[in-house]
Amino acid sequence: MTNLNRLVLRGGAVFDGTGSEPYAADVVVEGRQIVAIGQGIEVGPADAVVDVAGCTVLPGMFDCHVHVLGIEPRLLDRLNEPFSYQFYNAAANLRRLVECGITSARDCAGADLGVKQAIESGVIAGPRLQISITALSQTGGHMDGMTPSSNWVVPYYVPHPGRPDSIADGVTNVRKVVRQSLRAGADFVKVLATHSGSARSEKTRFNLAELAAIGEEAAAQGVAVATHAYGSGPVKDALRTGSRSIEHVADLDDEAIELFLETGAWLVPTLSLYRPHLDGDGPAEQRDRIGHQSDSRVDPRAKAELAFASFRRAHEAGVRIAMGTDFGNRCGDNLAELSAMELGGMTPTQALLAATSSAAGLLGVADERGTLEVGKAADLVVVSGGVSALGTLRERIRRVYQDGTLTFESTGAASAAEPAGRR
Repeated sequence: MTNLNRLVLRGGAVFDGTGSEPYAADVVVEGRQIVAIGQGIEVGPADAVVDVAGCTVLPGMFDCHVHVLGIEPRLLDRLNEPFSYQFYNAAANLRRLVECGITSARDCAGADLGVKQAIESGVIAGPRLQISITALSQTGGHMDGMTPSSNWVVPYYVPHPGRPDSIADGVTNVRKVVRQSLRAGADFVKVLATHSGSARSEKTRFNLAELAAIGEEAAAQGVAVATHAYGSGPVKDALRTGSRSIEHVADLDDEAIELFLETGAWLVPTLSLYRPHLDGDGPAEQRDRIGHQSDSRVDPRAKAELAFASFRRAHEAGVRIAMGTDFGNRCGDNLAELSAMELGGMTPTQALLAATSSAAGLLGVADERGTLEVGKAADLVVVSGGVSALGTLRERIRRVYQDGTLTFESTGAASAAEPAGRR
């Protein structure tokens, strides 16, 4: 007997996220789960059948480093945006993530528990979200709003009752901020071990004792630590004190790469941030940015070349890599990271695994998502053609399903005969 609630994606190829090459198969969904993958599956008259001939079905993708409230520290924006604007802006960014096939994401500072709950309750559309709420920073660090003029301009996220202040110095204070973030609903801890890569990163950093205290607090609560770190020294400090992932690839020496392998930590490279500089298309100047967030002495092209070289060495050594972009208001362009990782030495299949099964491993949800297998959540992306041409993948997305429900359909999508409620 055929279940009345089945959805059948019929006649296409499947990239299942396990490392296998794409193969011809139908995908059958019942309720929120995948219940069958294969050929020759019997279709009943009550099934919702979608013809995906000429298309490939792949798992819903992950972006392990986003900022859905937006992140550009532009002075005029910070001075003129009303406080509530950030949340409406987040709704637009979250929708764009789904439209590019991102069905799971990790927000690495900004989104509070209200944003996450709004997605979960269906008030707004968006990917499944893990949140850090804030990012721990030192005085003078990446979240410190004191400018060279001695005027205070918060560069990113103004503290509010749902988002505690993130500036902390010393072992006692970093413990307190971790506890406050977790009390506010954080799923993991985000640490800014150094300043940004273009602003005093070599001079402003947490020390080993502070990082160890952060790691101890996170471990006590059973949550992971994601560490933004520029320079091999801070990366090694973070890995030695329990960080599960390092955000942004910079200059990794041999010892840092060996520590990745010893600890099993992930690298979230955000290469698409560097690629414009590598291509010579980066901004010529950044005078509209808050002053302490950029340093004119930094050569952006040299920085990009170093990042890509470090990524290639880490990948060749076998470091676990998960896709992340660091995008805020660039949400919607996230799949550019796939092409950037390919430029860094990955095959198209390896880049897609970084965005599916490997990312699911980093986020601790590999038993639920990240591959197309019977029993897993029906987070599915349908693209026209194959998946090896990463540069055109975004424009070829035809359908996106979350928990078996159609949440995005592009113009020219595969034909369907679906009853109401299965769309």
